[in-house]
Amino acid sequence: MRQEFAGTGASRGSVLGRARVRLPHALQVVEEQIAGEAIDDELARLHAAIASVREEMRTLRERLHGALAHEVGEFLDLHTLLLDDPELLQGLNELIRIGRYSADYALRLQRDRIAAVFQEMDDAYLRSRVEDIDQVIGRIHAALHRRVGDTRGIAGDILVSDTVAPSELAQLQTQGVMAIVTANGSVLSHTSILARSLHLPLVVGAPNVLQKINDGDTLMIDGASGLVVLEPNAEDLRGHRARVRELKAERKHLHRLRREPTRTLDGVDIRLYANAETREDIASAHALGAAGVGLYRTEYLFLQRRELPDEEEQFHAYRDLVLGMTGRSVTVRTVDLGADKIDHAGLALRDEPNPALGLRGVRLSLAHPRILETQLRALLRASGYGPLRILLPMVASRAEIRAVRAELDRVAGVLRAEGHAITDRIPLGAMIEVPAAAIALSSFIDEVDFLSIGTNDLVQYLLAADRINESLGELYTPLHPAVIRILRDVIRLAHAREVPVSVCGEMAGDAAFAPLLLALGLLEFSLHPGTLLELRRAIRSHDLSELRAAAPALLRARDRDGIERWLHAHTRASAALTETEETGPT
Repeated sequence: MRQEFAGTGASRGSVLGRARVRLPHALQVVEEQIAGEAIDDELARLHAAIASVREEMRTLRERLHGALAHEVGEFLDLHTLLLDDPELLQGLNELIRIGRYSADYALRLQRDRIAAVFQEMDDAYLRSRVEDIDQVIGRIHAALHRRVGDTRGIAGDILVSDTVAPSELAQLQTQGVMAIVTANGSVLSHTSILARSLHLPLVVGAPNVLQKINDGDTLMIDGASGLVVLEPNAEDLRGHRARVRELKAERKHLHRLRREPTRTLDGVDIRLYANAETREDIASAHALGAAGVGLYRTEYLFLQRRELPDEEEQFHAYRDLVLGMTGRSVTVRTVDLGADKIDHAGLALRDEPNPALGLRGVRLSLAHPRILETQLRALLRASGYGPLRILLPMVASRAEIRAVRAELDRVAGVLRAEGHAITDRIPLGAMIEVPAAAIALSSFIDEVDFLSIGTNDLVQYLLAADRINESLGELYTPLHPAVIRILRDVIRLAHAREVPVSVCGEMAGDAAFAPLLLALGLLEFSLHPGTLLELRRAIRSHDLSELRAAAPALLRARDRDGIERWLHAHTRASAALTETEETGPT
């Protein structure tokens, strides 16, 4: 019987397939005790399952690359750390050996113990980590009952679940999942962001799907509108085929934009840079006509290893990056590690009470002078092969920039004395992602050569809303009057002081936000290569002078609804122009 569910579209795509229902991670396990002679076998069974999960995550981590390695890797690293946690393992061993509980029931008891400790904490960030505990315990529980040849194929299926962890997405797509529907979640969550990067259709916040949909049911989902249809009828199927044709035509049109300029209707050129980590990202940036690399993350050189990368390893990575862009500008961010991005070499602290506000970014570099010196030496040496800029993350004060500038000048003098051919003066920039930096920008803007606004962290710090915590839902949003005004102030001051400024966060890569950022005066975007053509198309459909004239109305908006109405009005006008460009005049 046909039934509709109205969710929220989080990643575009129209998909028709079979439903695969996965119930929530909560363990519904009855108390079960085992005989004394079965204890050793039960312990062996548990640890075999843990080893299986550990190997599964290691394999997935090695298979990831580019932006996925950065984003998904954070969660995999955290989950691997939890698997090795002595408190978890010792507690499980004692419950089986002393309490004589089955491995399944021991998992449930230990999960409840740890979750109770987390839930009593005052810090909201740490309370939200209970979800990670559930996902790790859920993986172990599933491995306990996994049998060879007992895994049903999921290729061609639409996964229906309560939530999906970001660390699962790449694996699910590899296994052939066509789309995902979740009962909870937010379009601004990490899961949604990664689904868009993977071009994996996703609908979130669809009520009652777990109660009404069964394995094997036929589903049709529209990742743009959020519509989920159970047992679609003939009219639904015709609509699905029409959407598929539209998406195919859109991809064809986007492909033609690879060699087109990123220019507004009134003739203003906008510069699009690519965020990158790998050679594949660099190749994509080249093929899509990016102006250069606006953000090159160096963390991947430090993650998942027992020793820190030396100067030669870093130099070769940065040199190859510069050579790969063949004269186009490359911006390299110094290492941005923290307790939320675990490095096995021990550089980042593992027991910080609040990692998001801890020793990370430029703070970490200044706390480890030898690490900073090694990275600066490698970057300066690479600067001899092409235009390279250095970007400092998590800047909060003038003193931090001056300290790095002094070290940069000192290292440059040493390298020149050693006979290295380095650039005369390497540009040094600051990321604006700490609210203090945005508010006090006038006190240090004379110390930097360029600025890059990291909207992901800026929004979460400004609104006190953890972007990883899906329970906060729509509280984490760039469409807040405070965010809009901060962006306006930073961009306006940068232009007044003739300091180049770009936006490199997720906001820059979402074509829906293009009119807003253009209206605020932004002329440079840095984004994942996968969304570059969509942004180029959006920019080409707008008249910059009209958007600038409409900026005062945007700034007068008192709430998110007002900002969304402004966006809707200007997106609707540009959509008509885009349709004319794609189909031609009638």
